[in-house]
Amino acid sequence: MRDISLIAFDADDTLWECQTYFASVEKDYCDLLKHYAPAEDISQALFATETANMKLLGYGSKAFILSLLENATHVSDGKLTSAEVAAIIKMGKSLLQLPGKPLEGVEETLQELRKSGLYKMVVFTKGELLDQESKFKRSGLRDSFDDIVVVSDKTPKAYERLCDQFGIGIEELLMVGNSFKSDVEPVLKLGGWAAHIPFHTIWQHEVIDEYEHPHLLKMKSFSELETLINEREQRLKVDRLQLRSI
Repeated sequence: MRDISLIAFDADDTLWECQTYFASVEKDYCDLLKHYAPAEDISQALFATETANMKLLGYGSKAFILSLLENATHVSDGKLTSAEVAAIIKMGKSLLQLPGKPLEGVEETLQELRKSGLYKMVVFTKGELLDQESKFKRSGLRDSFDDIVVVSDKTPKAYERLCDQFGIGIEELLMVGNSFKSDVEPVLKLGGWAAHIPFHTIWQHEVIDEYEHPHLLKMKSFSELETLINEREQRLKVDRLQLRSI
């Protein structure tokens, strides 16, 4: 990892908690509609609706709200009441006001990485622009980053554009995130580096088979990233000493 110059961080469930709020809303949603169908059937239908809508609506809270309403109309066989519509909208809008509170160890680790002066640092996340920027602002982490980049999806092309934006090669990028599908695999396939920090829960759409890779760092906590500072600084010191001895 001697060449790393840019560290990109996923946002939801990497910097702050997110999926547990979506799961809570889905539970309340199923309870609201339980007189139409069993909770398991409603959840399965919602997953299918979200999947079908993804190409058109993308990711994020607003897309989720539309899928909640569409799915409710379907499972209720068109019998959804205006009161139920209002309740679903209220549930969905609560997701647009998530606290964005940094997860344990995030603030301290980011401060140390920033203090080292070795890296450019960016939030690289997918979803709806206003929603993600609002959470970022509420998180209080703005001073730790050079920028925030919100994309519709984390495709290989999106990672290539990120590298172009910062004027680096893919081998100089380290992507940090909780999703193997979105934060790890695309970067590894391009030849970059990835740090995988699993969260205790994961969105069903992000579940894929995981594997080992020489450019993959597997971590149990965000704080483990601090080892990057120490190891990198030590390697740079060795390099400088070797140059002086020539």
